[in-house]
Amino acid sequence: MEKPKYTDLTAVKNEYQDRDYEIKISIPEFNCVCPKTGLPDFGTIRITYTPTEKIVELKSLKLYIIKFRSMGIFHEDVTNKIFDDINLALCPKQIEVIGDFNPRGGILTEVKVSNKK
Repeated sequence: MEKPKYTDLTAVKNEYQDRDYEIKISIPEFNCVCPKTGLPDFGTIRITYTPTEKIVELKSLKLYIIKFRSMGIFHEDVTNKIFDDINLALCPKQIEVIGDFNPRGGILTEVKVSNKK
């Protein structure tokens, strides 16, 4: 399967550029594969951003996220990649991406990437 990339995300016009507002997106059924064991990893991805000219079209986000399902990738890499790709696609004023992953081997991992001030 093809790897996710920022060009998979469709950006649509923000009709409310005259005001600051926050968009919160939660993806509670996120999954990828541990690159060391090949076992599935599950978690919730939370994206919060303040748009400028563009917002993300949600179907394109869903199709982008699905591409991680068979991809071997560390939790830190997943969270940073999603942050980078949304940043490239939308150029938001502020963005925060949190990867809240289910326990693996008795260890719970939460990764937060942000440009919020």
